[in-house]
Amino acid sequence: MKKVFVNGYGSIGSRIAKFVKEDSDIDVIGIGKHSPDEKVQYAINDGFSVYVPKDESGNFKDFDISGSIESVLDDCDLVIDASPGGKGIFNRKNIYEPKDIKAIFQGGETVFNDNAVADILFNSRVNYAEAFDKKYVMQGSCNVTGMGRILNPLKEKYADSLTRFDVTLVRRWADLEQTDKEITDTIEMTEQPHHGTDVKAFFGNDVPLFVRAIKVPTRQMHLHIMDIRFNEKAPTVDEIHTLFKNEYGVAILWTAKGTKDIRNFAESTKFNFKDTNMLHIHANMTKSVDDTIQLMYSDDQTGIVIPENHMLLQAMLFQRDYNDAVKRTEKLFGMEEKKKLLEKHFSKS
Repeated sequence: MKKVFVNGYGSIGSRIAKFVKEDSDIDVIGIGKHSPDEKVQYAINDGFSVYVPKDESGNFKDFDISGSIESVLDDCDLVIDASPGGKGIFNRKNIYEPKDIKAIFQGGETVFNDNAVADILFNSRVNYAEAFDKKYVMQGSCNVTGMGRILNPLKEKYADSLTRFDVTLVRRWADLEQTDKEITDTIEMTEQPHHGTDVKAFFGNDVPLFVRAIKVPTRQMHLHIMDIRFNEKAPTVDEIHTLFKNEYGVAILWTAKGTKDIRNFAESTKFNFKDTNMLHIHANMTKSVDDTIQLMYSDDQTGIVIPENHMLLQAMLFQRDYNDAVKRTEKLFGMEEKKKLLEKHFSKS
């Protein structure tokens, strides 16, 4: 059994810890907390041992803390770093490297420049096996993960005829749990979105991908608007939908009028955290026009990267076969059943 420590208990850390503790090959030895807020007690109530920085232990006197992060990591095989974006490089240099521990970092970090937390950006659909011998790996953000999940099947099927991908990312303003984060009544433009560069980190710089990003006042998922261009007449709509019919982590929906419809269904069906953990192709919006496929799909923001972290954990700790890893991840997340329920509820009438 491998020992895993989850450093952080926010939107990502709380989800990862809940699911990974159900893996019989993993012992979640604890949760790292750096702020003495209500989430400390949430983690304790959820059955986790909570550890804090040694020099800040006095700030947590109101909680039943199990010890220091520094001490618990002496007996650990891998850390899933779910600390706030930008903190990962500090943690790597000051905690993980001195203790020679493997670590997974999240999408708020980077694999570029002096702040790079790793030399590989992971997408299970693209470069699963490349993580086998790595000590530090970055899991792509929700938008980057979603684009990889769509682009790779397209490249596998139509590599010789694809000429360009133009993507507009319509991003949610805040996660569901971030109730203290104000949603501003504006549409905010992102001048230099990192998402295209991040996708090229696992696809290669020569991929003809062009990304725009805007942020809109909602908590209900991201929406990607993608134009896929070919050097000949584009495939039919049915051909595109068939391509993704059996793709793991992709549901094809016909009657969802908006992202909140999906979230409401996830909540009413009691999906954990109201997450679907997948992409949802809005099939009624797919068009084939001359040399272009117009595709729209919603991305389950935080939820989509949680099973990806479990896939990455399996690659780094066990070097499992990809198909075996998918089966084990499916056992924890039940995404195939969620997909069936979603596609039935939002089926073509």
